Parts: sequence; structure tokens; C-alpha cells
Amino acid sequence: MERESESYILFDIPTGKRPEDAEFMERLGHPVTVCQGPTHGETCPILRGEGCALAEGAHGIVFELDLEDEEHLSILETYKTQLRSDVPIGVVVKPGQAERHAGLLAGLKVWDHTPSAGDLDGLAASVDAADL
Repeated sequence: MERESESYILFDIPTGKRPEDAEFMERLGHPVTVCQGPTHGETCPILRGEGCALAEGAHGIVFELDLEDEEHLSILETYKTQLRSDVPIGVVVKPGQAERHAGLLAGLKVWDHTPSAGDLDGLAASVDAADL
């Protein structure tokens, strides 16, 4: 999928889930692309060292995968260390995860709830600022 010239927000969400506010982001001028991870039993290409065109082309990421899963933690760590530093990343955490993973989450937007329109508007503003 070729998306290099288009600014989009990548929603990294569990399989079968749909971003609740995708239309809101698109009304703000940020198309949404969804990654629901590799198929069961597969390893994410980013963890195989193959990179990820979706993540590398994103202008912002909403990460809703489970931080109790070692593979998901590794994906987030790879995003944080290998993507451009101006790509805002918002992470949805479950109770206690913000404290347990404070080091990894430092510098990222952290939500302890499904991101609201206001949260996503803030992420979109960060994307707009980075794109200037």
C-alpha cells in the first residue's frame, strides 16, 4: 500500500476491533490506517527486522495493543526508538500499566481510557505541529 505523500494516523489495535473515532480523525484531515498485527502464529515484521511501511509512513500512532504481551511491548519500544522523533504516539494502558512501564511510556501520550475525541484532537494537533 503506497501512502508516502499522505499524512495518516496509524491505529495499532487488537484484531477485530475498529477505531471508535476514525471518522473524527478523518474530519480533522487525518486519514486513518489500521494495523491489527500479524495473523495468529506470525511474528510482526517490525520484530523480524523487516521494518513496517505503515508505521514508518505514519504521522501519528494510536497504540492500543496489550502491554502485558512481550511482543506488543517490543513493538512499542521499536516505534519509540526507530521512528522519527516527531511522530506523536498515544498509548492506551490498563490499570497499573503506566506505573509498570513508566520508562517505556516516558515522552508518549498515555491514556487510561479509550481515547476520546479531545484526546485524539490533541494527538492531531501534535501531528499538525510536526508536519509544519
